Amino acid sequence: MPPFFQRLGALAYKELLHMLRDQQVIYLALGMPLVMLLLFGYAVSFDVDELPIAVLDHDGSAAARRLVRGLEASDAFVVRDRVREAAAIEALMRRGTIRAGVVIPAGFARRLARGEQASYQLLLDGADGTTARIALGYAFGATAAAASDAGRGAVPLLEPRVRALFNPALRSALFIVPGLAAVIIGILAVLMSTITVAREWERGSMEQLFATPVDRLAVVLGKLLPYVAIGLLQLLLVLTAGAWLFGVPLRGSLATLLAAAVLFLAGVLGQGLLISMVTRNQQVATQLGAISGVLPNLLLSGFIFPPDNMPLPLRVLSHAVPARYMVAVMRGVLLQGQRLPQLWPQFLGLALVAAAFLTISTLAFRRSLD
Repeated sequence: MPPFFQRLGALAYKELLHMLRDQQVIYLALGMPLVMLLLFGYAVSFDVDELPIAVLDHDGSAAARRLVRGLEASDAFVVRDRVREAAAIEALMRRGTIRAGVVIPAGFARRLARGEQASYQLLLDGADGTTARIALGYAFGATAAAASDAGRGAVPLLEPRVRALFNPALRSALFIVPGLAAVIIGILAVLMSTITVAREWERGSMEQLFATPVDRLAVVLGKLLPYVAIGLLQLLLVLTAGAWLFGVPLRGSLATLLAAAVLFLAGVLGQGLLISMVTRNQQVATQLGAISGVLPNLLLSGFIFPPDNMPLPLRVLSHAVPARYMVAVMRGVLLQGQRLPQLWPQFLGLALVAAAFLTISTLAFRRSLD
């Protein structure tokens, strides 16, 4: 075996021993992914279930009652109150009793019977814009179903037949968990790698490292290889928990996913290592790692907000965030069954970002105590 790889293996083994002896690192590496998956997976949901509504029925017809039953049948709405005037709906919203109101005008059934367009008013609590938009979509679907049941004349001339691919039930967990796995691993990898070199400086062992006959690249790779291994273990752990708890499928190739994960981990670990080399202090390195790891991974990766909808400066900045590419790979492989020919732009982005961070980290490592 060439001397370079022997020295690299020795450095990696030394870093692995340091990591195994530190119980906090083990908890951070294996415990935190499951805790974050449970918190985010169950707490972050775009599903709307049993949204409380109030009904003001000026028509009192069978068609009006059928409309209300259609709204309740969607499981998105539940009637909490029936009121006699429109002002009562706003009052109930202000008290937080309801989140939406339905006003059915007089003559609703008569218009349907004539084959004319019949309308009703849906009042939504816009303080929560996300829930309001989702509830509006459920209302459209329930209205179309009720109109189809009302009679031949009520059926619209153009009736859409919608089928959602890859997530037929439109479960938010299938959208959130794949992206969440990339975000969790990205955040934890940055936090773990920020303490590597900073710990050497604080313990005074950097002089011993300088005395070893290894070059800068071997030092950087030797410190990162154990964390790449633990990152892959984290990924498998999160995928297993996601499949067991949330029913997340694996429709693509696991090998493709692992190959992308190696490039992704190289990028985020290189980012943390660069912070560690510049700061030389574990506390400062951890703080900078949290700031540079948490916010970009959550806000610029596409986990919650699509990058294409961001302002141009943030959209350009997001290309330097490795999680942007990994989130797309996770969703593509797990949900859509994509393979390398479809994912090569994401692989290229991961490779470029990883090469950039590792190159800068290697150049930033100087064999000097100053």
